[in-house]
Amino acid sequence: MTKSVNPRELIVDMLIEITKNGEYSHIVIGQTLEKYQYLPKTDRSFIKKVTNGTIEQMIYIDYILNHYSKVKVNKMKPMIRAILRSAVYQLYFMDRIPSSAVCNEAVKLASKRGFHNLKGFVNGILRSIVRDECKDILPEKERVTEYLSVKYSMPEWIVEKWVLEYGMDATKNILSYFLKEKNLTIRCNNSKTDSINLKEKLIKDGVKEVIDTPLSNAFEITGYDYLAGLSSFREGLFAVQDLSSMLVVEAAGIEKNAVCIDVCSAPGGKTLHAADKLARTGQVICGDISEYKAGKILENVERMGFENVAVHVWDAAKLEEELVKKADVVIADVPCSGLGVMGKKPDIKFKMTKESMEALVPLQREILHTVQNYVKPGGVLMFSTCTVNRAENEDNVTWFLKEHPEFETEDFKEWIPEEFHDGVKNGIMQLLPGQFSTDGFFIAKLRRNK
Repeated sequence: MTKSVNPRELIVDMLIEITKNGEYSHIVIGQTLEKYQYLPKTDRSFIKKVTNGTIEQMIYIDYILNHYSKVKVNKMKPMIRAILRSAVYQLYFMDRIPSSAVCNEAVKLASKRGFHNLKGFVNGILRSIVRDECKDILPEKERVTEYLSVKYSMPEWIVEKWVLEYGMDATKNILSYFLKEKNLTIRCNNSKTDSINLKEKLIKDGVKEVIDTPLSNAFEITGYDYLAGLSSFREGLFAVQDLSSMLVVEAAGIEKNAVCIDVCSAPGGKTLHAADKLARTGQVICGDISEYKAGKILENVERMGFENVAVHVWDAAKLEEELVKKADVVIADVPCSGLGVMGKKPDIKFKMTKESMEALVPLQREILHTVQNYVKPGGVLMFSTCTVNRAENEDNVTWFLKEHPEFETEDFKEWIPEEFHDGVKNGIMQLLPGQFSTDGFFIAKLRRNK
């Protein structure tokens, strides 16, 4: 007989793993859902929504808790803090769950986890919130940065940075987009099937909705149970990849028989895309810094069935002599602050700091300086990041062109859908989150002339 599992207990354990132990939210959630695949779909959906939503809304949730509790959030026991955070998320953002059930379950969980003496504390805070009918508690609008920080649950330093660089309206659009529910975006593996057949297969697999995107071989999907449960996924008929990431490979203009090098490639989205573009010709040489990351790439390569991909473990900042002047296309999606993908990985906003973000720039430049050596005369270096930060993006391009005058930016509008053309300026594209219903992403196409 299968042991009963309390979804709320799993949620609290995951929140502690993420907030106290520093684990990545998407990894913790993914591993837990895989372990408990046997749970009903409704339970797994609840677990994912509450865990991810609590992390996503944590600044706002903590502001509410600090309003109602004499003991501030940062002084609470980690277990109690996690129980209260997840309960507040349910009260404020999940209308279908009765308030009484949320409060009762939180109190029971506190007792079960050895905090019987704090049952009254948990109950008192939650009952006070319910009595106030979950009123919206925010700083005064005149305190603009703090107000936006709490309302959209984003650290103040990031809000300040974006208002300065992109203006108030663009910043509000970015912040609101991060809090919207997003569909999973996938790309058809054209080496095994085509878009029409994939769409039919997905519907047969039980996917509720398959939605077209500006790229003819990419879809958004909704209403599926879990990814590994789709036969189309197990058979390698598609890869999970955001449109913004796909645009990097599309913009490169990869032709058959080309040699492509992808230097920071885990988990392999662009590697797989490049291999597909080659249509069983040429070669993709890729790698990342650890056995674990290389293993993730290899796992995806094997699932997708590509034989023209070689996977290595390497440090992208260190020169691989045998690759010098070998590549028609080098893809350098360098380590970055990840501010563009916080809608999918919300814990980034708590892990990243001004100081750690600034420390990434020298590493990015070191990698670019190294990998440009792999580009043949006439070849292309695709530089990209999944962030929204001029120091890591436009400033790096300016630095690179000054250091390497043999390169110049090249327009790539002809290679991407017309819907994105307005975002391309002088061979550079900064996608703001939600601007084209994509992640935040930066792309620069750099052509070597000699």
